[in-house]
Amino acid sequence: MSISFLSPSSKTKGFRVAHLPGRTSWPQLRIMGYAGGSATIAMLLAALLLCRPMAALATNGYWAHGYGPKSKAMAGAGAALPLDAMDAAKNPATMAYLGDRMDFGIAAFLPERSFTADDNCGDGFPCITPGRSASDNDIFLLPHFAGNRMLDANSSLGISIGANGGMNTEYDLAVFSPFNNGEGVATSPTGVDFKQLFIGLTYARKIAANHSFGITPVLAAQSFKITGLEPFRPFSSDPEHVTDNGTDYAYGGGVKIGWLSNLTEEFSVGLSYQSRLWMTKFDDYQGLFAEQGSFDIPSNVTAGVAWKMTPSLTAVLDVQRIFFGEVTSISNGCRILQPGSIILGTDDGIGFGWRNMTVGKFGMQWQWRPDVAFRAGYSINDQVIPDKEVLLNILAPAVVRKHYTLGMTKKFRDLEMNVALMYAPVEKMHGANPNLGPQTGSLEMSQFEIEVGLGFVF
Repeated sequence: MSISFLSPSSKTKGFRVAHLPGRTSWPQLRIMGYAGGSATIAMLLAALLLCRPMAALATNGYWAHGYGPKSKAMAGAGAALPLDAMDAAKNPATMAYLGDRMDFGIAAFLPERSFTADDNCGDGFPCITPGRSASDNDIFLLPHFAGNRMLDANSSLGISIGANGGMNTEYDLAVFSPFNNGEGVATSPTGVDFKQLFIGLTYARKIAANHSFGITPVLAAQSFKITGLEPFRPFSSDPEHVTDNGTDYAYGGGVKIGWLSNLTEEFSVGLSYQSRLWMTKFDDYQGLFAEQGSFDIPSNVTAGVAWKMTPSLTAVLDVQRIFFGEVTSISNGCRILQPGSIILGTDDGIGFGWRNMTVGKFGMQWQWRPDVAFRAGYSINDQVIPDKEVLLNILAPAVVRKHYTLGMTKKFRDLEMNVALMYAPVEKMHGANPNLGPQTGSLEMSQFEIEVGLGFVF
């Protein structure tokens, strides 16, 4: 099928749907521009994902808890179980078993995040205004698109486009006003808006009847904006590029590889690894991030198993390790702000102080009848933020650790309708920071997400 948006010069405005003839044709989505040109689906979704309000503070650190509604319904598990065309984001090797299909959908992500500054200031240190402050912007829309095409009985070519994660906060106060100085006065709102988009092109092949591998070159785009950090300019190697410079963009890429083995009819194992994604620098914030604006995307590895317990009931278990510690701007911790010290934007500049994270994901899939499947899942992860790093992480209170998920699929001939729900209960982390002296505080977050998707099987 083809969907076109007609030019404003046309007498008829709207969407036009038609089927492209021929078994070998892929469904195509294109938009017709004002000048009569066209744009690919990748360009369309890139524009959508990199524009407000389609941003989010993701759930495992700033990492998505899953990809596609089927996997998300099982807390992101499924590295050893082929599900849909978004599988390439967790294990490219599963794509060789999917057949021809296209999947797209959209998630509504609703995080609630806040911080509380305790009323225990003293010893001449700066003091954040005591009390609780909540962030605005609580609803974010996250679309995805993916397709898989079998080249022959043993190999496939696929594409997947979606948001990996991000960070977003916006407080109605000048959070860092206690640090005001002659060279900078904190403004309101204080917050950050950080988004990531991944585009993957996957080749997967069966090595034998029960084994496959897959490789996905990954292209990535990031956008970043921060406000309210004026008091920290004197501590930067480039004071003019610390805060309030609008939205900046970075681009780069890497590779993801995967393996899948069906050891028996009931038991399979999967393994995937994504390299570090090397990104261009945020030039407009080279005085904030370590290494003059560097903010690469860390590598990760996932191992999973799937056990078909009965003909209708399957259990999946994944363990994922995200290496936040290999990116200086993410992992470097806080240091004391002393007059004349330059600790922002340098090769060893401070960051969020995040640690590597391990995530355990467990899910169940019940094929109730041929056209209906139900899913449920649970995941738990390490606390990525040390309790001594509260100050900077007011901007990114990524403290959520547990996820409860549900979902289902309903089939109508060659069409699937998928729904996934996620609830992350309130998580609160209490701690301090050396720059606040005796004052302590806490970060708090809870999340809810609903995703709906359509899958077309050809």
